[in-house]
Amino acid sequence: MKRLLSIATLYPNSHAPRFGTFVARSLEALAARGDWDVTLINPIGVPPVAFGKYRAAAAAATSGTERGVKVYRPTFPLIPRFGARFNPALIARSVRALAARLHAEAPFDLVDAQFFYPDGPAAARIASELGLPLSIKARGSDISYWGQRNFARRAMLAAARQAAGLLSVSDALSDDMVRLGMERSKISLNRTGLDRDRFRPLDHSGIRRRMGEEFGLNLSDDQPLLASVGALTPRKGQELVIASLPHLPEAQLLLVGEGEDRARLGAQARDLGVTDRVHFLGSVDHDLLPVILSAADAMVLPSSHEGLANAWVEALACGTPLVICDVGGAREVVTGPEAGLIAERSVEGVTRGVRQILANPPAREDVARMAEQFSWTANAASLADYYSRLIRA
Repeated sequence: MKRLLSIATLYPNSHAPRFGTFVARSLEALAARGDWDVTLINPIGVPPVAFGKYRAAAAAATSGTERGVKVYRPTFPLIPRFGARFNPALIARSVRALAARLHAEAPFDLVDAQFFYPDGPAAARIASELGLPLSIKARGSDISYWGQRNFARRAMLAAARQAAGLLSVSDALSDDMVRLGMERSKISLNRTGLDRDRFRPLDHSGIRRRMGEEFGLNLSDDQPLLASVGALTPRKGQELVIASLPHLPEAQLLLVGEGEDRARLGAQARDLGVTDRVHFLGSVDHDLLPVILSAADAMVLPSSHEGLANAWVEALACGTPLVICDVGGAREVVTGPEAGLIAERSVEGVTRGVRQILANPPAREDVARMAEQFSWTANAASLADYYSRLIRA
């Protein structure tokens, strides 16, 4: 059995159970194949004085086997807001002894990073010290955001030069990686997966009433219902969806996710007089997400940057068309009118897009067929083949 050591700051834990679930599902599917033994080191940043959310994060630094993946959670010293340039070195320092010990007990074949920054440069140091080939995966914001910061871009490009192979979640993101200065011949595609048993169109009869009871909402079958699934950050563009509501009479909006923009978005809804139509659901249990998506008439997420968002694929699998912008792999997902449409990233563009979907909704079965290419089994098979090529090289 081949052995993988993966390093991922983006991974769920008891403090943030929805953080990076797509990384967990991918590695769990790889482990479930039986030909790869998967060890994951999930470094958790904690300031010298752990206060507020950081105290809970420190308490989540526990280890164990989780769904077939051996997970270790060391902490590393974090300087909130100002320490980003130091994080790769601090992560590598916190991981070094653990990685060396695990490698001595049972040698790994490959070191992998699941996000390009800070994970990639940190994993590069560990791979070099262990004398192992390196793989780094790009997911979207790691390229679009960190790639625009000189200190991060230099570290990312150095790690990419060292890597035996690079992964991307979409063809569009691969192009972005090349424009940043990475070698195209090293880049392979590994599209996101999908839990097909969970994400499927659910019976629409009574589903809004059922969901309303869960969240204490009064949702009518007569009113248009929009869902927006993603972290509440400026990049995801929820403010554009809220701003469209005065132009969409009666439409209700469900915001699924948490983040730094929560207070600002709430204030925006109050200023526009649509507070009674904007519902902040927070981070929801994964079993509730298909209910929310199946109940909605459209999933609206006007992001400024994406790789290939899991929320896009999950919505389609539930039979819910998309209104998204022309970013990342959007055109690799919206390949026909059944999948929804690509809108201009403006209040007017979002409004037009939603109106078009509401006026001519595609059949839910046709929408769901647009997600047939995605599964965690296919994701893991692609990953296993790619990793195997790297260790044979």
